[in-house]
Amino acid sequence: MLEPRTLELNNDQRREVVNTQQRYRAWRAAKSRLVETRGSMVWQTKKGADYLMRSYYDKSGQRKQRSLGVRSEETERLKGEFERGRDEAKARFKEIDAAFSRQAAINRALALGRVPLTSANIIRALDDAGVLGAGIRVVGTNAVYAYEAVAGVMVDASITTTGDIDLLFDSRGGLRFVVSEDVSERSLMTVLKSVDKTFERTSQTFRAENAEGYLVDLIKPMRNPPWKPDDMHFGGDPQNDLMASEIEGLVWLENAPVFEAVAIDERGFPLRIAAADPRVWAAHKYWISMRADREPVKRRRDSEQAIAVAGIVRDHLTHLPFEISALKMLPRDVAEAAQGLFTP
Repeated sequence: MLEPRTLELNNDQRREVVNTQQRYRAWRAAKSRLVETRGSMVWQTKKGADYLMRSYYDKSGQRKQRSLGVRSEETERLKGEFERGRDEAKARFKEIDAAFSRQAAINRALALGRVPLTSANIIRALDDAGVLGAGIRVVGTNAVYAYEAVAGVMVDASITTTGDIDLLFDSRGGLRFVVSEDVSERSLMTVLKSVDKTFERTSQTFRAENAEGYLVDLIKPMRNPPWKPDDMHFGGDPQNDLMASEIEGLVWLENAPVFEAVAIDERGFPLRIAAADPRVWAAHKYWISMRADREPVKRRRDSEQAIAVAGIVRDHLTHLPFEISALKMLPRDVAEAAQGLFTP
């Protein structure tokens, strides 16, 4: 089979990818500072004395208040510093956000946008919730955007175009959501609805679908033995949240190192993607493509994706050599079958 076409970025595109990554780091730092200054400090009178009260949101999304002490020179100073810091954080974020939008326009002009918008917004929402790369990884076709972003190439759109996203749930350590004023429940469905209110869980309880037919699948490794107890959902209401579907072979991706990248969405805005090591991803895809119970059309696409990602690793990610002895999360026969994909 011929290797799927992969285009390298030109000089202008490479320059703006670097600019985008730098501005993205600054934007994330400014946003983090903005989040840190959420809430307020106000005076509250109790029994004839003024107390400085700090209002904030805890990790469950509940609004809390705590006293910082009676009114004094010290509490006056604390209040002033907090308000100055909050104003500075807002001004800094506004400035960087404007530069961010200008960079996005440049990225669109240079055709750098790759990640489908719905996929990108879901990944961002998971990142904001604190679970991306910490219990949830992007697998399936959307992971290819992470691999090509680091390599500075673009894989032929015929094998990356997708109307769904697969989310790998690592249930071994549990998940801890970072909640906000907008998303206060420990629920994947709540996160999805913050992106698109039309998302609903389907009759297949591991899947959500929006009004446009975009699918989100929550999947997890099949445990050995299969009856070994394991978490199936994030928390919240198990009657309404997604329940992870167990699939054979995903334990290899679960045990693989996390691979992080900054990719660019269709509008030109960057996002962080946390996927699995591309060597393990390609070997797993190739294994799927060889399964007799896989639909023929999907088998061909799986094979093309495996070959494309192996080519990216071989030609561009040379710091990740395909060495069977170093990839012990893969069964030896799976690794040996895929080894030829990584050989020039």
